[in-house]
Amino acid sequence: MGADIKSLRTRIRSVDSTLHLTRAMGLVASSKIRRATQNMNKSREYTAAMDEVMDQLRAAPECAKSPYMAARGAGTRLIVIAGDRGLAGGYNANVFRLAATEPDALVIPIGKRACDRFSGGFPSSERFTGEDARKLAEEQCSAFLAGEFGRLGILYTRYQSMMTQVAEIKWVLPLTPEAGGKTVSAVFEPDERTVLDAAVPTCVAGILAACVRESFASEVAARRMAMDSAGKNAQDMIDRLQLQYNRARQNSITQEITEIVAGSGL
Repeated sequence: MGADIKSLRTRIRSVDSTLHLTRAMGLVASSKIRRATQNMNKSREYTAAMDEVMDQLRAAPECAKSPYMAARGAGTRLIVIAGDRGLAGGYNANVFRLAATEPDALVIPIGKRACDRFSGGFPSSERFTGEDARKLAEEQCSAFLAGEFGRLGILYTRYQSMMTQVAEIKWVLPLTPEAGGKTVSAVFEPDERTVLDAAVPTCVAGILAACVRESFASEVAARRMAMDSAGKNAQDMIDRLQLQYNRARQNSITQEITEIVAGSGL
């Protein structure tokens, strides 16, 4: 009986340590959520304004001749954005599961977990800057024009809510003609195609930066929910173990009293 009590006490301490860890990680995630979502919303506003201009450019007949409007080479490059850490539920697993649907793609990883799985890349999604996005976008646009590959995608996690984040691929190159007969309502100087060709690297950089920020917001939200769930499970386990411990102690005390009473009767 004494061994059972000691074992239960050890298990309670172990689960309690896990509970403190999950609470600490949950608090860290909570402290990052507000800034992460603010940055994500700003990026969404920027890309929405940029998309409106790009839609007009893609609708211009002259832009159909742009080298960005058609693949000049073969193969796929995929920028894969994952987290810097684990313990975020299915966040990283969902990213890698979707990446596996493009087995022939050349992967450019962003985030430590992605760099651990693939080679090269940028080891931190949290510290990925606008300058990093600009350099990477310019490199990929130049490689696309040189015919080194025919399609460029960004695998990121779209933030829907604190409860839901969805991994998806945004295809950015080649550009697709604007559907629906949209008319050009602005005047571009010197002409639409020149502006489009000059704007594409900036557009790709903006999309990339927005995807990284959205992925990071999804990561901290997923980690917060995962830690809340883990903390609740740990507390439930402690409650059950504590109940077993109390019963074991009660049985032990009862047994000791019985032995004392029996001994005194002799």
